[in-house]
Amino acid sequence: MVIKLSISIISVQATEWYDRKWGEYKMNMKMNNETTSEEENNNQETMSEENMVELLKAVHHNGIVSLKKHFKEVQGQVLNLDAYGPVFVYHVKDDSDDVYSCGFFLRELVARFQSGNDPAIWMASFFFELMKIKGGKTLPEPATSEDEAKAIIDNVLVPKCIQEVREEFAPEEVHAGLGWNQEYGPIFEAGFPAIKEGNNVCAFPLHLLFTHLQLNRDPSELLLQGLYKIRKEHGMD
Repeated sequence: MVIKLSISIISVQATEWYDRKWGEYKMNMKMNNETTSEEENNNQETMSEENMVELLKAVHHNGIVSLKKHFKEVQGQVLNLDAYGPVFVYHVKDDSDDVYSCGFFLRELVARFQSGNDPAIWMASFFFELMKIKGGKTLPEPATSEDEAKAIIDNVLVPKCIQEVREEFAPEEVHAGLGWNQEYGPIFEAGFPAIKEGNNVCAFPLHLLFTHLQLNRDPSELLLQGLYKIRKEHGMD
């Protein structure tokens, strides 16, 4: 039996994203309340190195302040990933002095700080989830070779995503597995075969899900969000 799949590819291009958001950031987060000119908003592609440093410092600081509302000891660092740009990794300690680490993309932190909702609860939720397992959890060691990365994907990432997606919507039939997209390369896709018309599958680049795993983020959450969006579009929830 052949299942017809209408796929919506969801990709993250951090560099393009923060270029586009720079004007908004200047308007909403600048400390001196100085009005941003129309020229600055229209010239987002020429963000200077100095302005980028200011942005990274501000986001890093706001992350520390937010997490300190829930944890006494918080440290942070900024990494740069070739594919996604700046990533903010924060380390917090629980009451037993065990360290838990989690990483966040620049795009999502800026969006949270601009949303008007308290970002502290959202950021802290990732650490509370990690703390369900005692003993601490720092970031996993990065894969040192292509074979090692492939082993992590085959033995950890893919089985985890398949299990989480199927358990979330059981006993409903859910398609979940690897695929290929000409533009993005290997992808993980999940969807509902029962939906015969319109978009019935969401898909994410495999390297994005792998990056989430390496940042101590649950990659299946991306898939679940996409699937619930599909259900909403089809009036299933």
